Amino acid sequence: MTQAKVLVARSIFPETIARLQAHFDVEANQADDDWSAAQLIEKLQGKQGVFTTGSERIDGALLAACPDLKICANMAVGYNNFDLDAMTARGVLGTNAPDVLTETTADFGFALLMATARRIAESEHFLRAGQWKKWRYDMFSGSDIHGSTLGIIGMGRIGQGIAKRGALGFGMKVIYHNRSRLDAALEAECKASYVGKEELLKTADHVVLVVPYTPASHHTIGAAELALMKPTATLVNIARGGIVDDAALAVALRERRIAAAGLDVFEGEPKVHPDLLTVPNVVLTPHIASATVPTRRAMADLAVDNLIGFLVDGKPVTPLNPAVLGAR
Repeated sequence: MTQAKVLVARSIFPETIARLQAHFDVEANQADDDWSAAQLIEKLQGKQGVFTTGSERIDGALLAACPDLKICANMAVGYNNFDLDAMTARGVLGTNAPDVLTETTADFGFALLMATARRIAESEHFLRAGQWKKWRYDMFSGSDIHGSTLGIIGMGRIGQGIAKRGALGFGMKVIYHNRSRLDAALEAECKASYVGKEELLKTADHVVLVVPYTPASHHTIGAAELALMKPTATLVNIARGGIVDDAALAVALRERRIAAAGLDVFEGEPKVHPDLLTVPNVVLTPHIASATVPTRRAMADLAVDNLIGFLVDGKPVTPLNPAVLGAR
């Protein structure tokens, strides 16, 4: 029986490549070259599957040019790089990697919150620049985490993980806003109360964004929303670039309309809005919320499991558009 052909679009663990090679004819981009859309289409010719990392756009134009493609397996929980409607129309399955990164990402979200509130990056830059000459009572005074009000926008698995860390670990009052309210048992487990978005922004001392990116969630936080926040409040985005209007945020930070921000994701990343690089009261990290070795291995393994499950056994693990399966 002829092996299916699979493309690995970005560099990945050698063990991941070896797992795929046990089942497929594999072409791997271990050089981690940045392919254009046209180059990706060229590489996908004759391929039945592709291992993606979230940065490869799978849309109608690509699908039309790659008639052999049957599955796109994302090594990420987010999948805004997939046009799922176009994929479903073409009979191409999309899969993602949920669950395996929940706790690690929640850890990082809380770490970014603490670094932002306590001005850790700003004070380190000050020290490294040789500016620390004496102690002052108000030197890099930040805001407390313990006992403060934590507002979470997006209360999925990761949001719930952050809520538990805040409520149970730091005695925070947790409020949240979501498209739909959690059931009472989950709210109790997270010690969280549902509020409207406007009330959350006005009330929270620390706002954390954990919503998936969709056209509806584009610029969930813009100038109007920032104006509702306390001038002492902080904002953390570990969701996706485009959830925050980065230009409006840079203005709010410069004018001290809010105290500080922590950002792991950016609109148009890996490019970062230049104004964010000129304000001191922001902590910037390069989309690393899930970046521990065990978690990244688990994410890669799940993408491989989906490719094997679908192309070999006909049973993917985490399908995003299961209607495709019924149409086979």
